[in-house]
Amino acid sequence: MATDVIMPQMGESIFEGTITKWLKKPGERVERDEPLFEISTDKVDAEIPAPAAGVLKEIKIGEGQTVPIQTVVAVIDGEGGAAAAPPPAPAAAKPAPAPPAAPPTPPPVEAPLHFEPTPRAAVPPPPAPSAPTAAAPAARGEDEKIRSSPLVRRLAREHNIDLTQLDGTGAGGRISKRDILSAIEGGAAPAPRPAAAPSAAPAPAPASAAPPAATGGLYKAALELAVPRERIYFGRYEVQPMSTMRQKIAEHMLASKHVSPHVYSIEEADVSGIAALRNKAKNEFERKYELKLSFMPFFVRAAIEGLRAYPQMNASLDGTNVVYHKEFNIGMAVALDWGLLVPVIKNAEEKNFLGLQRAINDLADRARTKKLKPEEVAESTFSITNPGVFGGLMGMPVINQPNVGILGLGAIQKRPVVIDDAIAIRSMVYLTLSYDHRVVDGAIAHQFLHKVKTVLEDWTENIL
Repeated sequence: MATDVIMPQMGESIFEGTITKWLKKPGERVERDEPLFEISTDKVDAEIPAPAAGVLKEIKIGEGQTVPIQTVVAVIDGEGGAAAAPPPAPAAAKPAPAPPAAPPTPPPVEAPLHFEPTPRAAVPPPPAPSAPTAAAPAARGEDEKIRSSPLVRRLAREHNIDLTQLDGTGAGGRISKRDILSAIEGGAAPAPRPAAAPSAAPAPAPASAAPPAATGGLYKAALELAVPRERIYFGRYEVQPMSTMRQKIAEHMLASKHVSPHVYSIEEADVSGIAALRNKAKNEFERKYELKLSFMPFFVRAAIEGLRAYPQMNASLDGTNVVYHKEFNIGMAVALDWGLLVPVIKNAEEKNFLGLQRAINDLADRARTKKLKPEEVAESTFSITNPGVFGGLMGMPVINQPNVGILGLGAIQKRPVVIDDAIAIRSMVYLTLSYDHRVVDGAIAHQFLHKVKTVLEDWTENIL
């Protein structure tokens, strides 16, 4: 009996996925729950297990192709019969774009290129005043009935795109991310603006300074405008396309720098006490709990105490509204061989030291083995990154949206310092804070860092 392998839904707001790698070839035996292929979505990369045991009969969707959820991507012959011949090129799948040829010489430019980073240049002009106002409510009603994801609707709002004018290519006519990106790049019909009712209460003013979120197309366009291609392709070179994860990292980082005015503060902490405590307790900790004791839970605990004291750092910005979060969900950057993920320790303030260490180890291990769920990389309220594990003295990290701050940890190194007019050798670490100046001012940032420093230097919590 043949079993269809479908593209799974990796979260409520995810409606498509990209196959990045097939772990089996047609004709090979596969066991139930054995990793069969890898996918990449807007949220997370993951290995997808085989739904049944048998022989992989056919691969319908090749590597690098993006398809909607519930699409049949392969077929497993459950009878385990003779291996089928490798299938022809996947004609049933959405045609993949042709591989890029050698970069051509850019055509002559008739007018000087200009990239306007502010959103006002990208927003189409409003409809003429003579347009009938009765059409506005109808357009809004149609827009609400459009099948699309929250991401698509957000992009449509930010770029003033009328979703009723788009033809969805997703399952059941759903408008996919690919559709909205094509509309943004090609220029689609602007969404009609409803007439304001005289008696209606004034709505909150939108954030005029918030630029549109970066997308793959906009990222490429901005890059090509900023750097002429003839300055990239010269001499001897090799071209390798970005992985799906690398593209998403590029888009998110560009969006963060474009949206948030980054400001940086630096503090230095003496962590000789916790370094000595860790060295003394690490063997007993590992024997007792079967966990390796790292420095990270010390810093997570210190960050939590800083957030308690200065809740402005545990916030997000929605237009002109500041959202203060009651939970402390700490995003923890994990470096992977193929990119970067930020799994989230949910409700970190409720965990004791052991709970923090257990959560840190678990999330990091599953990030490296592609076992994270989409909800485990979402809903962070503050983030921590640790370039010090690679020897970096300090770093100026990019804010992980929609957070307003991220703490960077440098390498812990023994250095000579002056204490009471005497030179002493102490274990020191640089703490760097990147923060969004729309919400956080320098005074709050430095007070937050000082609180983190104080908790680290005057550690009192029992770790065993």
